[in-house]
Amino acid sequence: MTQTTKANSATRVLIVEDDRSARLGLTELVSAWGFTVEAAEDGREGLAKVASFRPSIIVTDMVMPRMTGLELLEALAGETAHIKVVLLTAQGSVETAVDALKRGAEDYLTKPVDPQRLRHLLERLAELEAARRENSTLRRRLREEGRFGRLVGASRVMRQIYEVIEQAAPTQASVLIIGESGTGKELVAQTLHQLSPRASQPFVAINCAAIPEALLESEIFGHEKGAFTGALERRAGCFELADRGTLFLDEIAEMQATTQVKLLRVLQERRFRRLGGRTEQAVDVRILAATNRDPLEAVRDGSLREDLYYRLNVFTLALPPLRDRLDDLPLLVQTFLDEFNQRDGRAVKAVAPEAMRRLERHHWPGNVRELRNVVERAVILSRGEFLQPDHLPVFAAPAPAPGAPAAAPGLQPGMTVREMEEQLIVATLEAAGGNKTRAAETLGISLKTLHNKLNKMKEEGR
Repeated sequence: MTQTTKANSATRVLIVEDDRSARLGLTELVSAWGFTVEAAEDGREGLAKVASFRPSIIVTDMVMPRMTGLELLEALAGETAHIKVVLLTAQGSVETAVDALKRGAEDYLTKPVDPQRLRHLLERLAELEAARRENSTLRRRLREEGRFGRLVGASRVMRQIYEVIEQAAPTQASVLIIGESGTGKELVAQTLHQLSPRASQPFVAINCAAIPEALLESEIFGHEKGAFTGALERRAGCFELADRGTLFLDEIAEMQATTQVKLLRVLQERRFRRLGGRTEQAVDVRILAATNRDPLEAVRDGSLREDLYYRLNVFTLALPPLRDRLDDLPLLVQTFLDEFNQRDGRAVKAVAPEAMRRLERHHWPGNVRELRNVVERAVILSRGEFLQPDHLPVFAAPAPAPGAPAAAPGLQPGMTVREMEEQLIVATLEAAGGNKTRAAETLGISLKTLHNKLNKMKEEGR
């Protein structure tokens, strides 16, 4: 059974037409397309059948005795407003039908009815109705099984991650979270904190790749007034701010080796000293760390100290990229729809089937973070109950698999090595769909090095 046929068989259509031959013809036609159909001879009988038949779609003539199609439409407002109404009108009554659209009718067709146009319209409405039913199912799944703390997903791999979180959260053990950019590493860290005995204490997060090397040590350990040029007052660092709570160190492999040594000492002795300070302070902090790189590879190339890796790696959580858990895509989309509806006062109920198929075909190089941004944009653009394909961006072609060569830049006689490097960076970024983390991995350099090169290119106007 095809997807369309499934949607049709689950959709109830009520035909309301006072002309007997037209009513019988429409009933037989729509039934042949796989819909469940009943008929009524005027608007009043049709309204009476709504409660017992519970149609999703009503196809009604405009002009009828006792109750017209427009009066039937008005009578359906309120609790039955979810029923889609299609009006059948004579050519001379098109203006009236257009007015009915403003009052909530879904569409209209002129008589004599074109069977193909009617079938296309009914099947489109059936797909939207199926999406609404799926929306209701997704909401129930989110309530019952699809959420763990701030994490969303009911796939097998996510359930395995939930089990590890349940084991690790109540302990004091360090956890190393591994995953591509945008997979939710900080959400995992927050969930570990929220489910731990430290939940009422501070959760402090710092991205080691986003802070200049000269300032990172000060950010982590704090500094005394006058410790360096610009240190105009004493400042508490992350360890001090997170005392009795949790400190999350994101992109730990981007931290300089000298800072890693000092961090290791704090983890071992539970004491630290501010920059420029003379006395040590005791600290009670649980450390959670994350990296978007293979930690063993980072150890081999010297980016991550081996002793620090083993100190952090009491528990390991490897988060899958979104493309490897597409079963969770509908749940994630529904979560973001609910979030933006509540935040922005919108009423987008679900995603139209074709739009969902486009989302499922995308490679998602930016993972869940990219999906959230796409849904947010689509909700802003949407003016109806459903997100449609034209609310989605034009997705780039899938990025090459890790290790696959990027598109080769064009070699030109007389080009310098520097120009070739810049062209390679640009080509690799394009192949990675703009994902800097993936581009850095393909190029074999750190994310920080890539940022530095891009900033230099920008300064020079390249």
